[in-house]
Amino acid sequence: MNLLPQEKFETLGLSLPPAPQPLGIYKPYLVDGKYLYLSGHGPVRDDKSLIIGRIGDDMDIEEGKLAARQVGLTMLSTIVTNFGSLNKVKRVIKVLGMVNCNGDFLRHPYVINGCSELFAEVWGQENGIGVRSAVGMGSLPDNIPVEVEAVFELF
Repeated sequence: MNLLPQEKFETLGLSLPPAPQPLGIYKPYLVDGKYLYLSGHGPVRDDKSLIIGRIGDDMDIEEGKLAARQVGLTMLSTIVTNFGSLNKVKRVIKVLGMVNCNGDFLRHPYVINGCSELFAEVWGQENGIGVRSAVGMGSLPDNIPVEVEAVFELF
């Protein structure tokens, strides 16, 4: 049985946090033709609070990966809030993951896998995995551990 992305998400038993509102001068998303661009998202919890901390200092790699998964959930929330359903997205095109970490940390891709694995669960291996960059940053806004931006193709 082939489930649609929204149905696949619902089988995971996960909850979506509230879609974040811009805290600066930017749009949380933009549609250009058949492409949906999502601005950088952070790890928003269900109570609207942010996961805070620097990987290698305040949290370990597994906590960072979970934070990246939470960023993915926050991005899914933006899609559902503004488009009504994850079924509007055909596939993931590009993911840029930024990891707030100390200079000794070298496993940025592992952390961003938290987000990428979620997308693969929702849209499947073929459509849920796009091209990707995972980079380390000296800091991120509000000391969040992970920020991700992405491009999706719409139906």
